Amino acid sequence: MIDLSNETMIHVKKNEVEFLQFRKLLEYPELVHCYTLKANDFDIAGNETYEEKKNIVEDNYTKLASALQIPKETIIRPYQTHTNIVKRIDKKKNEISIFPKEFTNVDGLITNQTGITCSLSFADCTPIYLYDPIKKVIGDIHSGWKGTLTRIGKVAVEGMIQEYECNPKDIICCIGPCIRKCHFEVSKDVADAFQNEFQEMEDMDEIITFLQGKDKYVIDTCKINENMMKEVGLLDENIIDSGICTVCNNGQMHSYRAHKELAGRNTAILGMRK
Repeated sequence: MIDLSNETMIHVKKNEVEFLQFRKLLEYPELVHCYTLKANDFDIAGNETYEEKKNIVEDNYTKLASALQIPKETIIRPYQTHTNIVKRIDKKKNEISIFPKEFTNVDGLITNQTGITCSLSFADCTPIYLYDPIKKVIGDIHSGWKGTLTRIGKVAVEGMIQEYECNPKDIICCIGPCIRKCHFEVSKDVADAFQNEFQEMEDMDEIITFLQGKDKYVIDTCKINENMMKEVGLLDENIIDSGICTVCNNGQMHSYRAHKELAGRNTAILGMRK
């Protein structure tokens, strides 16, 4: 096992489960969180039947819940479709399960409820973990390039402010493993879309780089998300980046850019214990 631990992350292996955790979030014992690795799969690609895939995913959730010491029935997972829609979870009103109908086309979850475990799936897209330790509010966000372009991270923070009266200066933002600028190679139309949307950012010349001889561009979406968080009021010291590229580490992480249609999915878990 190659240890992916660094100054912001810890690599954990428990029996049949491997995951990463943020050192910062581990300072709060009320939180449960992780980013799973390739040892487990939460959205199977391949030739298995639907029932076989469902059983594999269910088995992996059972193993993960055991490793994190949480009841499996506390896990809620929306049906993600690269939107910028963020929904509030309320145990009294919402169904807590995998793919509840009311959380279709949802890519972000926020809640102040304990005993709920948010789960989102990833294969290069950016996981954003949000936590306000004062108001006790969490946000679990799936920000692919389309979500980043439509500012889902900002939408989530604004939702925490509006729904729970959070102060953005109290919110901690952790950016998980994802495709980095070294591998996020795009055509001119995508680069132009980012340039137009974020033209007010001072360091756009560093964020988008033209690749000479390839007629392609590379984009630093992590930097865009960091800047977005600062613009909505988060403090520099409360924005923590894992610094890990899923493509560079595709031997240990599911990566769509590396594995194409055969890519499985990692999951980003975030919840508050009762």
